[in-house]
Amino acid sequence: MLEGGALFEKAGVNWSSVEGDLPAELNDQMPGDGRTFRASGVSLVLHPRSPMVPTTHANFRCLTRGSALWFGGGADLTPYYLFRDDAVHFHATLAAACDRHKPIGDYDHFKAWCDRYFFLPHRGETRGVGGVFFDHIGARGEHPAQQVFDFVSDISRSFLPAYVPIAQRRQTERYGDLERAWQLRRRGRYVEFNLLYDRGTVFGLKTNGRTESILMSLPPLVRWDYDVMATPGSPEAELLAHLRTIDWLGRAGSSHRS
Repeated sequence: MLEGGALFEKAGVNWSSVEGDLPAELNDQMPGDGRTFRASGVSLVLHPRSPMVPTTHANFRCLTRGSALWFGGGADLTPYYLFRDDAVHFHATLAAACDRHKPIGDYDHFKAWCDRYFFLPHRGETRGVGGVFFDHIGARGEHPAQQVFDFVSDISRSFLPAYVPIAQRRQTERYGDLERAWQLRRRGRYVEFNLLYDRGTVFGLKTNGRTESILMSLPPLVRWDYDVMATPGSPEAELLAHLRTIDWLGRAGSSHRS
């Protein structure tokens, strides 16, 4: 954990290994047979101090249950102010990693999956500008486990080149009290998603994971102000207009064009 840093107000990187018997309510949600499982993975969440630097999250994991073994994970970007070239760079870097491992790495499918997963139905908006998300890859034996592992390893290594250049070029952007207040309000949406919908949070808490580590994803400061509306034509309104499914890369043949 890092708290109170100059660039990151709070940042955490977890490695986890959990094994035992599945709670009954999770039996139908995971591939495999029997109740014995093991899950291991790496996850990180970075909450920057500057509202001009986006929050980001990544997770890569391997699970076994009975005879089934599969991988899951992904990475997504949650800006407070929209810079289109940042979103394009993030998606392009992850797409390149997927393309190196076709057909296992299917960017168009994983990107659409990410948009669906990181959607807040009670707000009618996505958590950010997306990325990739995948789960249960290899559970049915459709791909050799080593090839799936190679893909997951490659896309996990792609996270730093996808995010670090964005943080480097935005950390010197100027901001004031208005932008900081907007950041703290938008962080509220992040908290809402993680506590209401995030599978990893639910899985960790239901399998007796370490609570402090599970909740490390929550930002250090956040605010909920009643019924705040963005001013039409403002940078804040520009962000809200892009919290939906958007084809950032304009990939030919994609069925998810905006």
